[in-house]
Amino acid sequence: MEPKYIDIHSQLIDECRNGSSKAQFEIYKLYYKAMYNTSLRFVKDPMEAEDVMQEAFLAAFRNIDSFRGEVSFGSWLKRIVVNRSLDVLKKKSLDLEPLEDGRTIIDDEEYNGGEVELKVEQVKAAIASMPDNYRVLLTLYLIEGYDHEEIAQIMEMSNAAVRTGYSRAKKKLQEMLEQKNIGLWTN
Repeated sequence: MEPKYIDIHSQLIDECRNGSSKAQFEIYKLYYKAMYNTSLRFVKDPMEAEDVMQEAFLAAFRNIDSFRGEVSFGSWLKRIVVNRSLDVLKKKSLDLEPLEDGRTIIDDEEYNGGEVELKVEQVKAAIASMPDNYRVLLTLYLIEGYDHEEIAQIMEMSNAAVRTGYSRAKKKLQEMLEQKNIGLWTN
């Protein structure tokens, strides 16, 4: 089967498949910072994020033959990092299901034409302070760029539960920012 995506690091990946530790180190140097930051956004502990990142690289190199080239290697690796990060959260017995508290769901149509007024770091800081279930959904969608269907697969939830949880998380984020007199959307 022909890969759907041609990775710019395909030669290094092929060398990794052949067991080259030099190629593995090159791949590591290319991706370690991004993968560490991805994990840190989820686990919020630098030491744990480092462990998750290291474990993800080991798993990727052990299972390199399962990489089919349908997406970039970086995307494939990020998926491993995200899954490992979520595993850490689950081991801490965190409830990652959306809250069922009867709040009204925001309709995306309500904010058509709005412009984001905040700096990225302000939004990231607000997301980081949110309850874990909301933080995970917002991080996967807004920061990591996964769509609702991908998040549903990653979190083993229904697509509807992800959409509901994301809407509630987005509303909670907006409320938090408005309490600080920082508007996220303008009408």
